[in-house]
Amino acid sequence: MAINENTRATLHEMGLNAYEIDTYTTLLEGGKMTAMEISEKAQVPYSKIYDALNSLKEKGWIKSGENRPTKYYPVPPLEATRFTKLRLEDKYITWENIIAEDLQPLYEQKEIVERPEMLILRGQQAVLTKLEEMLKMTTKEIVVAAPKFAKPIITIADPWFNSLKKNVNIQLMIAGNTTDGEFKYSCTSEVRLRDHMFGGGIIVDGKEAMLFLGDDKPTLVIWSAHIGIVAFAREYFQFLWNTSTTPS
Repeated sequence: MAINENTRATLHEMGLNAYEIDTYTTLLEGGKMTAMEISEKAQVPYSKIYDALNSLKEKGWIKSGENRPTKYYPVPPLEATRFTKLRLEDKYITWENIIAEDLQPLYEQKEIVERPEMLILRGQQAVLTKLEEMLKMTTKEIVVAAPKFAKPIITIADPWFNSLKKNVNIQLMIAGNTTDGEFKYSCTSEVRLRDHMFGGGIIVDGKEAMLFLGDDKPTLVIWSAHIGIVAFAREYFQFLWNTSTTPS
């Protein structure tokens, strides 16, 4: 089965080698086939065909029957593509965790690049990008004060909170009530409520703070690693926390 060069290059980028591509496309055209039949039709050497077949099965692109002789058949291309996406996402998470644990600390210790102590974050994507970076570096504590306008951002970040190590303590204080269907807080260690908040923020390990300023909507979002600003934000959070209520 002839496929265009763009499709072949795409399959290669997705992790299939030349023999695997020829094997899979041959099965798309021929349906269920034995290894010998595939080898002949795809012009893949018989000494290589089982390597290609076993690799394609592991990657989720083909399946095989139980009867003898064994016949192989293709998984639908879009289903195989989705499986590949999930597999690569899992790999990416593993790679990212290794880099964060082993290489990022070396970078930060040497202070290769001077880090700003304060940034003004413009737009939701900039806020989410910085928040994800903060959460991935946390080791022990996160405190969150979430006014109503910040709830969508915290909700989007819910998977990042849930992926944190179990020894990370999370305190969440929200404006309003916990029956808000848009808002998740299952990953938290403690939850408190306040009737109203002017602004809010997220503080990680007492080292970094993201501050949301505003009343009905955010007028300014600031990230800071300045020791004085972070310490003040942490103390203010504790004051609000001590005067908040526990959900009934």
